[in-house]
Amino acid sequence: MKKITVYSTTTCPYCRMLTRWLDDKKISYSEYKVDQNPFAAQAMVSLSGQRGVPFTTVEQDGKIINKILGFDVNQLQLAVN
Repeated sequence: MKKITVYSTTTCPYCRMLTRWLDDKKISYSEYKVDQNPFAAQAMVSLSGQRGVPFTTVEQDGKIINKILGFDVNQLQLAVN
């Protein structure tokens, strides 16, 4: 089973589009608001090397297999299926 983690902010419209897309597809995920959680922000920068949101990781068997910056439907569909 894949584990999806979304790093977002409270004001980002693309973050809302991404989580809405996941909800519509009935895909479970964890979401961290990096503008409210400095630990999540630090983790996101460590993983991505930058501060842009949304940033999504897809894990399988405890290893990150995909890192997706932005709301990229094509990459998301490939990663979550």
